Amino acid sequence: MDKSNYSGVTEFILLGLSGSTELQIFYFLFFTMFYVAILLGNFFIVLTVISEPVLHTPMYFLLSNLSFIDVCLSTFATPKMITDFLLEHKSISFNGCMTQIFFLHVFAGGEMLLLVAMAYDRYVAICKPLHYATIMSLHKCAGLVVASWVIGLLHSLSQLAFTVNLPFCGPNEVDSFFCDLPLVIKLACVDTYILEVMMLSDSGLMAMVSFILLLISYTVILVTMKYRSSASMAKARATLTAHITVVTLFFGPCIFIYAWPFSNFPVDKVLSVFYTVFTPLLNPIIYTLRNKEMKSAMQKLRGQLLNSRGLSQFLARRALHN
Repeated sequence: MDKSNYSGVTEFILLGLSGSTELQIFYFLFFTMFYVAILLGNFFIVLTVISEPVLHTPMYFLLSNLSFIDVCLSTFATPKMITDFLLEHKSISFNGCMTQIFFLHVFAGGEMLLLVAMAYDRYVAICKPLHYATIMSLHKCAGLVVASWVIGLLHSLSQLAFTVNLPFCGPNEVDSFFCDLPLVIKLACVDTYILEVMMLSDSGLMAMVSFILLLISYTVILVTMKYRSSASMAKARATLTAHITVVTLFFGPCIFIYAWPFSNFPVDKVLSVFYTVFTPLLNPIIYTLRNKEMKSAMQKLRGQLLNSRGLSQFLARRALHN
């Protein structure tokens, strides 16, 4: 559908993180390294879980899906942000802006529900260990992952439905490095109070409900662990600490931004960077540093890859020599 029929704006200007030329170069190098680290770290976790039979369990299946969705969450805007650091005119088309909004809410909504599924997995493992194999089968875990994607998709479509048809006639400057829904809505040429309330009841409510469910799950788990022997709960406690850290880092910025859509705080830009760039990198670090099984499997896979590379180089040199 031709947006020009009801909107005079064909592109949006992204103000980015800073107008300083010196900082632009620094940010380009800094975020490029971060993005490469996100890709390598998360894909290595996925590859490790797939290749190591010991990790073919519900917990690691969900973890590998978290790593994949973290890659998606960091990719919807980060490459564009990195490219813009080298450009003087930082613009994005109307369709490109709507696409960013769509994918942000698909991936962020999916990750919220995936974190809830991971908390449920830990609840069953710690509070109902004798029934764990029955309750948390790989088939059920696959269903939870599919459900998180479907609900994330429906959530995103509901957000986009009342945004894409808004009339935009200027201004067209978005004070961020990507098209964030609260900022884009404010640029519409109509009173957006009702729309902001709808966004609050959708995104804000979804984040708050997911976070409350997680708090309840982890509270029950912590109470249960209190009455178990420290020896048997040592591994569970390490895993749980990683889960709680990830949940706090992800939900904190999301709730702050989307629970108060009527106000635009200067810190919002920093928080947006945090949950789209920093958290996807911190997740693999947190889960691998706190998990002996994962560290052992990753070291094993790295050794296999190095040996395979060494063998390939040896065969190549031998073929060249012959």
